[in-house]
Amino acid sequence: MGERGPRTGSRSSRAGPALRVHGFLAASRANGPGVRAVVWVQGCSLGCPGCFNPASHSFAGGEEWSTPGLGDRIAALAPDVEGITISGGEPFLQPAALLDLLREIRRRTRLSVVVFSGFSLAELSRLPEFPELREHIDILLAGRFVAAERLARGLLGSANKVPHFFTDRYSPDDLRNVPDCEVVINPDGTLVATGIDPVAMSPQELGK
Repeated sequence: MGERGPRTGSRSSRAGPALRVHGFLAASRANGPGVRAVVWVQGCSLGCPGCFNPASHSFAGGEEWSTPGLGDRIAALAPDVEGITISGGEPFLQPAALLDLLREIRRRTRLSVVVFSGFSLAELSRLPEFPELREHIDILLAGRFVAAERLARGLLGSANKVPHFFTDRYSPDDLRNVPDCEVVINPDGTLVATGIDPVAMSPQELGK
């Protein structure tokens, strides 16, 4: 979901690891507090039944974007958005590229960072990169999606998922105030249905 972008284009001369990306949205109100850019990464091995975004599961799909190039694109949006949300797919299955992107964002902007993961905090804590990743994240929404416990409120897909506030930038009230869904019309006329409880749309309606 979301618009595609350049695979490697960047104003930065620094080489960085590639992040496999499923989609990008320049402005959303349904993926975290305030207006936010959204990156959906490609690739997930968890296969939670009932996942709304199964097209993001294949590791062969999506496009590879350089992290400096993606950092350029996000930094250019900084005057118009409050933060960046990274979802999936599963972001933490690309830990080196995720870390490089978050370093870019923190170095170049004051944007807040929200990350969704199907892994628990305990599982993520085993990643060698996680201590530094955690330093760059304001809110982590962690845990498998469990269809039998579907909640679809406050950025929590199911009741078992846990929000972790790693900074004091946001509170639980900020999550409760996020709209559950939205439909975004792209400049090319295609539609993106997104949010924690997105409306169901046919491929024809989505312009695919």
